[in-house]
Amino acid sequence: MAALLVAGFVGLFSETALNIAFTELSHIFSVDPTTIQWLATGYFLTLGILVPVTGILMQKFTTRQMFMTSILLSIFGTILAALAPGFELLLVARIIQAAGLAINLPLTQNVIFTIFPPNKRGAAMGVMGLVMLAGPALGPTIAGLILDTLSWHWIFWATIPFLLFSLFFGIVYLRNVNEIRKVSIDALSVILSTIGFGGIVYGFSVSGVSGWTSGTVLGSIIIGVLAIIIFAIRQMKMENPMLNLRAFNSPLFVLGVIMSFITFFNMLSMLVVLPMYMQMALLMAAFTTGLILLPGSLLNCILAPTIGRLFDKYGPKAVITPGTILVAIAYVLYTQFETDTATWLIVVTHIIMMLGIGAVLASVQTNTLNSLPKRYYPDGIAITQTIQQVAGAIGIAVMVSVLSAKQTSFLATTANELPQAAAAGSSLVFIISLVLAVINIVLSLFMKKPTHQ
Repeated sequence: MAALLVAGFVGLFSETALNIAFTELSHIFSVDPTTIQWLATGYFLTLGILVPVTGILMQKFTTRQMFMTSILLSIFGTILAALAPGFELLLVARIIQAAGLAINLPLTQNVIFTIFPPNKRGAAMGVMGLVMLAGPALGPTIAGLILDTLSWHWIFWATIPFLLFSLFFGIVYLRNVNEIRKVSIDALSVILSTIGFGGIVYGFSVSGVSGWTSGTVLGSIIIGVLAIIIFAIRQMKMENPMLNLRAFNSPLFVLGVIMSFITFFNMLSMLVVLPMYMQMALLMAAFTTGLILLPGSLLNCILAPTIGRLFDKYGPKAVITPGTILVAIAYVLYTQFETDTATWLIVVTHIIMMLGIGAVLASVQTNTLNSLPKRYYPDGIAITQTIQQVAGAIGIAVMVSVLSAKQTSFLATTANELPQAAAAGSSLVFIISLVLAVINIVLSLFMKKPTHQ
């Protein structure tokens, strides 16, 4: 588990760490802000395309083969990024890094569900939840510190020792635990999956630049949705599907997937919009922003294993419902933020938010997958991981667009009041998120322990 979790942390850290350096990189490489955003879009896009395919790969190749491919891609991509002399090579390196993470995340979950009995999975998934939250949350803070003292290359060099540790530990300790089956990879399913999930992620990712009425955006999303519909119909008719959608026959699985989508939609958009509010409305520096958000992230890391153990002991509803309530309370506080909000209030609100997300995130995932028979684990993991990546991409695109639209309409009536416009835009985003958070509270009331356990 140490080998898998450390590699996963580095991958998720890399997902957000470079975002803080985009302005600097656009000057260094002489490219416009729209182009530099591809360093994030390309990462999301690769995850959205490759994660659905890992469900079948985990049944075709051994645990060690999958791990070695994942870690070597991560190491190669990271070294290439650190040495990249220009934008094009850095983008290629980011795609290779994302390919490593796309294998690591489903593989880690699959190993947890194979080696831990149902009554201990909550604690194990709690640790994985720690990794899934700590990586993206700590990325901007640590990257900000590195940028203040060293060059952007060190954002990548700093992670190499961790990846080498993971490689060494994996070679020595990692065993083959998954069941290998004779499965054939259906080329048409892979193509439909790639066009479907890739089209949706790409369409939403470029919407902030091209605008929602752009032919590229609408065309990509429509083609993506149609490809997924055809993909789903094909999977249901195949004897050995690439992704077994019969997992959706379980009501608890469907409930968990919807809650996961809302959680990731809200969480990843909040991790983008909140720093934007702090920098634009409160005029804080990037590194200061990271430091203010650090206590919530660290507390979540400390408590994640405990939350997992509470899930094992008291069941899903006892942990998930209070978590969803905490998230809603945090959004109520966020909606009140103005241009003169006290720093301590932001710290406290973020702590409440991260505690709530920590209680919801891993617990929902654990219960969702527990509701499936063992043979469906690889498919269930691939489905839930894909939904999370797509939800994140859509959440960031939609909420940043809402923020920008509100800012623009505010500035149209009030000249040169950018901080107030940013506060008004952020407040609208948080109101929408609050509505979704309340829906999650209602859904959590239907959560229960799967009967077959």
